[in-house]
Amino acid sequence: MASLKVEGATVCFGGNVALDGVGFAAERGRVTGLIGPNGAGKSTLFDVVSGLRRPSSGRVLLDGRDVTRLGPARRARRGLARTFQRLELFGRLSVRDNLLVAAELGPERRHAARTVSEIIDRLGLAGVADDLADAVPTGVARLVEVGRALAVRPKLLLLDEPAAGQDAEETERFAALLRSLAADGTAVVLVEHDMGLVMRVCDHLHVLDLGKIIAAGPPEAVRRDETVLAAYLGES
Repeated sequence: MASLKVEGATVCFGGNVALDGVGFAAERGRVTGLIGPNGAGKSTLFDVVSGLRRPSSGRVLLDGRDVTRLGPARRARRGLARTFQRLELFGRLSVRDNLLVAAELGPERRHAARTVSEIIDRLGLAGVADDLADAVPTGVARLVEVGRALAVRPKLLLLDEPAAGQDAEETERFAALLRSLAADGTAVVLVEHDMGLVMRVCDHLHVLDLGKIIAAGPPEAVRRDETVLAAYLGES
């Protein structure tokens, strides 16, 4: 069974249709990519999945249960976590305390300090753990935000442009992290403009354009899709 299933999600802003009957699924143990040009509706779709925006029609199912009418907090308690395109860290708290805030709200709150230590080790954050979050480089801050999402032990992890600001070495380590998260059984949904990263780590891709899914399949098949080449990759 898919960890996440979206059926016919439609969202309108006034007379503009941001999502037009979108459907897709993400399974545990796999990295599912969601790509498309700016304005395609990717972040809006993440808002629908996470409960920040209710669709005018359609459904969101987590582990087979309809959660369309549940708010973000109740979806989080069902195992959903996400990051945002714009960094949302607590800038005046240390990296460690940013992680601790999340861990103390998660299912293993009694062992929050141990959870934080494990995440710091896994993400290679020991050198900046006691630095203020607003003092670390952007690429590191993105990793801290991912770590904060991991602190609640999610079953479904939505990542919105997490590699933005990373250098080549950081991106390579991040690719390995995504593969290890999937191997642990997490359902990872990745929105990302770094096509090299997307093609390396994703098991399945969905391509959004103008609020509609225009292609879906394994990365190599999507790379060759003429509709995708014309609409997104800039080739004819």
